[in-house]
Amino acid sequence: MKTPGQRPASAGAQDGIKDSIDPEVVQRAAQWLARLWSEQASSADAAACAAWRAADPAHERAWLRLQAVGDKLHSVPRDVARGTLLAPPGAATAPATRRRALSLLGLLTLVGGTAGLVRQTETWQLALADHRTAVGEQREVKLPDGTRILLNTASAIDVRYDDGERRVVLRAGEILVSTAADPALVYRPFLVQTREGTARALGTRFTVRQQDGVSSVAVLEGAVMVRPARPGAREQRIDAGQQTELRTDAASPPQPTDEGTAAWSRRMLVAERMRVADLLAELARYRPGVLRCDAEVAELRVSGVFPLSDTDRALANLTLGLPVALVYRTRYWVTVQAR
Repeated sequence: MKTPGQRPASAGAQDGIKDSIDPEVVQRAAQWLARLWSEQASSADAAACAAWRAADPAHERAWLRLQAVGDKLHSVPRDVARGTLLAPPGAATAPATRRRALSLLGLLTLVGGTAGLVRQTETWQLALADHRTAVGEQREVKLPDGTRILLNTASAIDVRYDDGERRVVLRAGEILVSTAADPALVYRPFLVQTREGTARALGTRFTVRQQDGVSSVAVLEGAVMVRPARPGAREQRIDAGQQTELRTDAASPPQPTDEGTAAWSRRMLVAERMRVADLLAELARYRPGVLRCDAEVAELRVSGVFPLSDTDRALANLTLGLPVALVYRTRYWVTVQAR
C-alpha cells in the first residue's frame, strides 16, 4: 500500500539519510510499515502514518530508510511481502512465511545497518513469535500443560517446552500467567524468560511486563522466584501481593502490588495520583497514532478508572476532572493541553 504523500526513496534521498537513527524511531517506523503491509491496513492507518511522519524530521528519515528497504526487495512477490509480518502463526503457510521473513531481514544489510536495528524492533518480535497480539488487542492462549496466558496489547511470546522445562519467552509487551500442574511424570519447572532474567513459578498467577532495560513481575497468587540474567546473580522470592523490577544484575526488593496491577486484564486502567504524562503513555499502548501532552499539563495528577477498550472515552473522562482540553488534529493525532 502506498501512503499519502509517500516519496520515492531515490538515490539522492538515500544520500541525505543519516547512518545513525534512534532505534526507537526505527522501531516505530517498522511498526507503521508492518501495519501498512498487512491485509487489514485501512485509509485511516495510512493517514495516521502520514501524521506520524510529519511530526518529526527524524520520523521521516527512518521512514525513508525503510522505504529504501522496500525498493531493494522489489523482486519479492507481493503476496509474500504483504502479510509476512502479520500472518497468523497458526496459518498453514506460517512456517514458510517466517523463513521468508528472515530471508528478507538478511537483505536489509543492503541499506547499511538497518537490519541490526529492525531485528531488535517489536515489529519483528511480533512477526516471528509463536503467539502475538496487535495494538489494542488481548488474547488468551492455552498451553499444552493447561497453563493459560493472557497476552496484553502489542505482546509476543515464544513457547519452548521440552523434557526438562516449560519455558515461555516474553518477546514484547505484557502477559498474565495462570499456571497449571504439569502432567509430565518428571518435574519440569515453569519459567518466563525476559531480556533481564527469568521468573520461575511456584504454582501461581502472576504478570510479567517487558520494558526498556527492566522487567516488572507482580504476583497475584502463590509465589515466584526471579533470577537476573547475569551469571551468579542471586535468586529472589516474590510472594502473592508483591512485585519487583528485574534487571540483568539484580531484582529490586519486593514491594506491595498496586491496586491496578492486573486491571488491564479486565480492560481497565486504574490511576492513583498518576502524572498525566504517564497516563497518556499507558493509553498510547492501546491505540495507534500519536498521543501527547503539552509540558504545562504533564505533571498534573489524576486518579480514576479508565476504559482501555475505548481510549477516546478515557481521554474524554480525563477532561472531566482536570483543567485540560483535547485537540484532535486527526483521529490518530491527539494532544492534551491546558484549558
